[in-house]
Amino acid sequence: MTPRVTAVVLGWNGRDDTLACLRSLEQVTYPALSVVHVDNASSDGGPEAVAAEFADVQVIRLDENRGFAGGVNAGVAEALSAGADLVLLLNNDAVAEPGFLEPLADAASRPGVAAACSQILEGDGRRIWYAGASYDPRHGYQGRHTGYGDPPLPPSDEPYPTDRACGGAMLVPRAVLERVGTLDETLFAYAEDVDWSMRARATGLEVLVVPASVVRHHVSAATGGASSPTSLYYAVRNGIVVAERYAPRGIIGTWARRIVATGAAALQALGSRDRLGGLGAVAAGVVDAARHRLGPRDGGRPG
Repeated sequence: MTPRVTAVVLGWNGRDDTLACLRSLEQVTYPALSVVHVDNASSDGGPEAVAAEFADVQVIRLDENRGFAGGVNAGVAEALSAGADLVLLLNNDAVAEPGFLEPLADAASRPGVAAACSQILEGDGRRIWYAGASYDPRHGYQGRHTGYGDPPLPPSDEPYPTDRACGGAMLVPRAVLERVGTLDETLFAYAEDVDWSMRARATGLEVLVVPASVVRHHVSAATGGASSPTSLYYAVRNGIVVAERYAPRGIIGTWARRIVATGAAALQALGSRDRLGGLGAVAAGVVDAARHRLGPRDGGRPG
């Protein structure tokens, strides 16, 4: 039997992106696909527009912004309760190719696979944004994605393992979600997929990249771009927090790693449009990581 797939598409004040994503899913050729759209308390009329255009899409409206992890987890819970065999996490600013799901489902159904990830291309489809990523929590930085900026991989390439999944387009078997759990909501946004990958790999499972599965992605649209203050804050804070979870070090080693993380993020901030805002966000992220203040930036809680 064809495994039942439920796609979880999270939105927050990105109505046009969400509608484009859902339109692309309408063209998908996989025969057993349902879609759940979770809205993180948007104020742009997104859920109303989705309900008006897509009668077959289930819309879940949250009464507060629960971040990427909290919003996605609400959709995953609904997908599992409805009997999904596989759950697809797909960013609302992603556009899926019609045939992207068949090779992804085939790879995710293999024994020992925690998640199967699409090859994610930049919006124009000419360059790779994600085709896997290395991760060593002993370092103070995550580095670029595998193949970043290169031409797309040919669809004939076989799936291959990678250190960490990308929550922008990843398919996870039901049994794995029941075994590993869902995303860590205390992180709120960014690095949840890194943390989840580490937990999954600790159980002996592997993450695969599937070149034949292609989506195009407008990076970090919900947070204003990869170098916006919001993105920089969560990236540096959660990057430090996750690294310290999985590779604890002594006082000197801990601060050395934090300094490296700060330097890498500060360089990114200096190259952004809002240099002062970016540098302030980086500093706040480091301080909150050291104090274990998680959750949303405003009103974060110890964790």
